[in-house]
Parts: sequence; C-alpha cells; structure tokens
Amino acid sequence: MGGRQAAGGGRWVDVAPERLPRWLENFAKRHGSYTADGLTVTAADGARAEFEPQPGGGDVQELAELLLTATKPRTLGLLLARKGAVAAGVAAGTGLIASKVDTHYVQGRTAAGGWSQQRFARRRDNQAKAATADGAAVAGRILLPRVREIAALITGGDRAAVDAILAARDLKPLADLRADRFLDVPEPRHAVLVEAIAAARAVRVLVKDPQVEA
Repeated sequence: MGGRQAAGGGRWVDVAPERLPRWLENFAKRHGSYTADGLTVTAADGARAEFEPQPGGGDVQELAELLLTATKPRTLGLLLARKGAVAAGVAAGTGLIASKVDTHYVQGRTAAGGWSQQRFARRRDNQAKAATADGAAVAGRILLPRVREIAALITGGDRAAVDAILAARDLKPLADLRADRFLDVPEPRHAVLVEAIAAARAVRVLVKDPQVEA
C-alpha cells in the first residue's frame, strides 16, 4: 500500500476522494470484513484505518458521511512558499482557476565573519523581507478576490515562510481559512502547484497493520 511512516506508528496514505469506496473494498479484501466506529474502521484481522477528512469538508464525524461528501465540489486556496519563491492558486475541484508563481532572490548563508558577515546578514534580511512582501502581494492578488468562495486555505513548503506571508494584516481573511494540513513540497513552481491540488483534496488515512504475536 505504500504511504508515509507516521510518528506514532502505522503509515499515512493519501486517497483521492473518487477512489475512497474502491480503497475500502481493497482494504476489506486484504484484511477481512470491517466495522466502522466514527471515522475509524477495524478489520477482522485487527488492521485499522483512521480517516482524516479533507480541508474544507466540514465537520464530518462518520464514515458514511465522509463517503457522501468526499467528492462534493469545493473551492480551495493554495499557498506554497519556500525561501524566495511563492505560488498561490485557487482550485475548483481538480483544476486551477487562478494562479501566480513568483520568485525573489534571497542569498544563502555564508561562513564569513566580522563586518563582512554583518553586511551580508543585513542584505539577506532585506532580501527576505522583500520576498515576504512580494509573496503577500501575490497571495492578495490571487486569493483575496475569491476569499468568500474558498472553503479552506492549504499551505505548504517552508512553514516559517508561509507564516511570514500570512502575517500581513491585509491577509487576515485568508489566515482565518488556513487548514491544519501542511504540504511537503519542493520549491514552488507552476507544476508543483498543480500537483498540490491532489494532496489538498485527498482523504488522509492512517493505516495500522494487525500486530503479529511472537
């Protein structure tokens, strides 16, 4: 099944909303019939799957409700930032309806010392501030006009860079929509933004295999 290892055990799997019923069928084939309790299913062999609803999907508490609402059309905001690059987009279903990618040069760190180091640090700080301001401008230009349509804002990249952008006073309506889900993405580019839509829409499932007795 693959997936990413979870800190507390098990692994996280992203399931496209449209594939959720088939995923459950395959889970039953591998582990036996299951019973559902809220958003957790337990199979005959002891395997468990805990479902995390998508951002913007509302207060879903039961698996049956999740199956009914997972594919419901919704508009999501995307804000990805890393160092001097930012990508903002509005996704309706599986496609982008508005987007903008921008890059701003920010120097890397150096081992130089003394006055040279201080001048470098000031220059780098100014570049970082300019990148943050540009990122906030991009987010405002792309996302704010549609803020009333957006069910949730999904962010990703470098958390500190995203936090700095959303700290802009004008972006508070967006910050209020920010979901807990944070995407691990490379330097934002248009292709990365497009790929992020699937991760933003996915139903995340924590799968725990049955314990094998020694």
